[in-house]
Amino acid sequence: MKGSPKKSFYYRLIRILGFLPGKIGLYELAFIHKSASVSDAKGNPLNYERLEYLGDAVLGVIIAEFLYLKFPDRNEGFLTKMRSKIVNGEHLSILTQHLGLEQLLDNRLQNEQANRHILGDTFEALIGAIYLDKGYRRCKRYVLHKVIKKFVDIADLEKNETNYKSLLIEWAQKNRKEVTFYTDIEPYDPTRFISFVGIADTLFGSGTGGSKKEAEQNAALETLQELNV
Repeated sequence: MKGSPKKSFYYRLIRILGFLPGKIGLYELAFIHKSASVSDAKGNPLNYERLEYLGDAVLGVIIAEFLYLKFPDRNEGFLTKMRSKIVNGEHLSILTQHLGLEQLLDNRLQNEQANRHILGDTFEALIGAIYLDKGYRRCKRYVLHKVIKKFVDIADLEKNETNYKSLLIEWAQKNRKEVTFYTDIEPYDPTRFISFVGIADTLFGSGTGGSKKEAEQNAALETLQELNV
């Protein structure tokens, strides 16, 4: 561990993790945004994007299992919405700030809005690094005890309804995309509605519900998950 910047990174990381990291290179990579990419010996860019991809999947499994056990009597729709509330980009960026991850992030962008999104990506990259370094059990323990228990108010998330349709429309406006909801009565159940989301010329998520509003909210939620927003 040579040089004070590297020592500073190491000690800050230990405070964030609560345990000694093994493969320190994984954690260093987890905090490199693509705007600050370095290259390996073959000239390939090195940044957190691959770790983010892995961490997103691992985090999804941990949260899904946690909610499945915590709410044994709730249906799939409720569990899906709760998971989305916890792992959506906005909520992850807040968790990242609570943990102090932005202090370690190497990011060369100046766009404030993009930076908020990057914070959530950084958290997922860290989860990917922990998983590869320590395995699933230690990674799960970190998420549940160091993040969920300390910073996530499950009861508050449960009672506050997220407007997924508004979030999707907001995303579309920022990215200059046209969103259309195609909603009608279900052909095999006239008491329910079904909705599909179209972005430009492509169909994305679908959803059903006892009302047009519920169907569109569920379709928007599925679309946000497909877009990884």
